[in-house]
Amino acid sequence: MKWEHLTLADARPLAELLGAMETVDHTGVVYSADEVAGHLSSPLLDLAEGTLAAREGDRLVAFAQLPVMQSAPETHAMRLWGGVHPDHRRRGLGRRIVDWSLRAAPALSARAFPGVPAEIHLTAHATDPGAVALAEAAGFVQVRTFARMACELPADLPAVRLPAGVSLVPWSPDLDEGARAVRNQSFRDHWGSVPHTPESWHAAITGPSNFLPGSSFVALADGRAVGVLMTHHRETPAGERVAWIQIVGTLREWRGKGVAGALLTHALAAFAAQGYDTAGLGVDAANPTGAVAVYERAGFSIAHRSTVYSCAV
Repeated sequence: MKWEHLTLADARPLAELLGAMETVDHTGVVYSADEVAGHLSSPLLDLAEGTLAAREGDRLVAFAQLPVMQSAPETHAMRLWGGVHPDHRRRGLGRRIVDWSLRAAPALSARAFPGVPAEIHLTAHATDPGAVALAEAAGFVQVRTFARMACELPADLPAVRLPAGVSLVPWSPDLDEGARAVRNQSFRDHWGSVPHTPESWHAAITGPSNFLPGSSFVALADGRAVGVLMTHHRETPAGERVAWIQIVGTLREWRGKGVAGALLTHALAAFAAQGYDTAGLGVDAANPTGAVAVYERAGFSIAHRSTVYSCAV
């Protein structure tokens, strides 16, 4: 087995590894080679110093990515993403990945944000008890629980009830800066969230090949963006088409007025008309805005849980 860093040529082998992991972890997420290529091309990821891969011949059997964040107001929370092929688990590969991240993080963080305290966040899915044991054995502590929610798209949906003075329009390039501003302002009180720069917004939200402009919407009031819903295309292991809601956000002064509910109802109707089978999204189970209840009223239910563990470096 050979350990080295990932390269742009690893998009397809890494997508195949993630697919093999999904067969036992059942996270409900399948990554295409194009999506993986987008992750590998991120300006926040240093392939030479911020990735690790275990290879057997031309096959990947383990990987890790440790990108820096686009901004770090108080603490630089680096999100470790990695995994081991099911056939190679319980052989120490996962621990090697975690130990590598603890060694690599200080230099990567100091280069991006000198003098800012850093920590690594590791997500363990409820369906993968081995990841939970690994995180705790490595000294990580549980800090947050997240949920993946899903909604079957019915043939008939309730009419959209718009707050007075609000209109909903599809995302377009001329509305993009307003959409980013809404996301940044509305996520200020969200745990673990940091503001998007124009570059990171494009890299993570509007630039990926699976971004759906016609399934993303902006709520306007007096010509100003006050709410946003951004969507990506995904597929389940069974091949179902999923409209994945990447972001739902409402300006603080517009919360409690039905903007998020209107965006969701409007989007679900659009997804159904566009031939999607289900809609999905991720949410902090302790979200202070009451987002879980908003999503449940729109027809979503929790399909999968995961826990974020943290370790200071």
